Amino acid sequence: MHDAEGTKLPDDAWRIMSVHPAPPFDPELAPVLAAIADRVPPTLTLEMVPRFRALPADPSVGGLVDAVGAVHDERSLRSDDGAEIVVSVFRRAVRSGYGGPGILYLHGGGMLFGNRFGGVQAYLPLIESHDGVVVAVEYRLAPEHPDPIPLEDGYGALCWMSDSAAELGIDPARLLIAGQSAGAGLAAGVALLARERGGPVLRGQVLVSPMLDDRDETVSTRQVDGIGVWDRQSNLLGWSALLGDRRGRPDVGGPTAPARAVDLTGLPPAFISAGSSEVFRDEAVAFASRIWACGGVAELHVWPGGFHGFENFAPQAALSLAAAAARDGWLHRLLSDVPPDDSAA
Repeated sequence: MHDAEGTKLPDDAWRIMSVHPAPPFDPELAPVLAAIADRVPPTLTLEMVPRFRALPADPSVGGLVDAVGAVHDERSLRSDDGAEIVVSVFRRAVRSGYGGPGILYLHGGGMLFGNRFGGVQAYLPLIESHDGVVVAVEYRLAPEHPDPIPLEDGYGALCWMSDSAAELGIDPARLLIAGQSAGAGLAAGVALLARERGGPVLRGQVLVSPMLDDRDETVSTRQVDGIGVWDRQSNLLGWSALLGDRRGRPDVGGPTAPARAVDLTGLPPAFISAGSSEVFRDEAVAFASRIWACGGVAELHVWPGGFHGFENFAPQAALSLAAAAARDGWLHRLLSDVPPDDSAA
């Protein structure tokens, strides 16, 4: 890179130059963002975390469970370090007798807050349409439970779901993992762990606004600072809670911060989406690009004017409906594409 006078600049000079403002918010979403600013400020502080943790579970989950003809029960798993991990299992009240897909869901909340019911509604319709089983994980939160605890909780739940496939009514050849925000980052990390450890084989991964990179080096993280939902300072807080003084250091590994993984071969097909006006835009794009560079399969969507979590805060907005339709279409194509039976060859 050279300046206007032809002087060679450091290779990373673009990172320290002034950054343009973030792309404008979608005209339909901007009023929603203004309306929620008092209760969902752009910047989260550690003092706010107890208030966010105290928020009740989304009451709409129960109604949707009933609407898709499902039942909900809880299971207690035992982690490798002896802790109790609660998961919610959603499945048909009356099953067809055939194994359906199993979807492991990891919630958002920046590693700091949230619960297993947040955002799980997006996957409950698969119970009705594909005889699916949805397993939502109450993984342990930072800073009380730093890395690798949340990641290992997610991986342990995946192994339990795979081992319990027959009892749960799951087709073990159709296991998926899905998450939003911090949960999407954990989902990507769990997929990497499953590859590295020879664990359960995943059919696909759904990464919505994934929290992938602890290094704070992208253009989008500089643009989204003091605006929107979950800005740069919030993101630094979340990563610092998870990693402590390791945040940004070179010894942080790929499963913990999936953007650090160089080799993305052998991963399941990925659906990746983000808003153009959120912190996670550039790391989502870079992750999809690296999957392609490694010969893998990914579908990437960057929604113009979308702020972080716009699908949750404004589900009836045109952009939210388009994002949901893209995700649901990808899932339908993935789950309808049944691999050939090798034994018949």
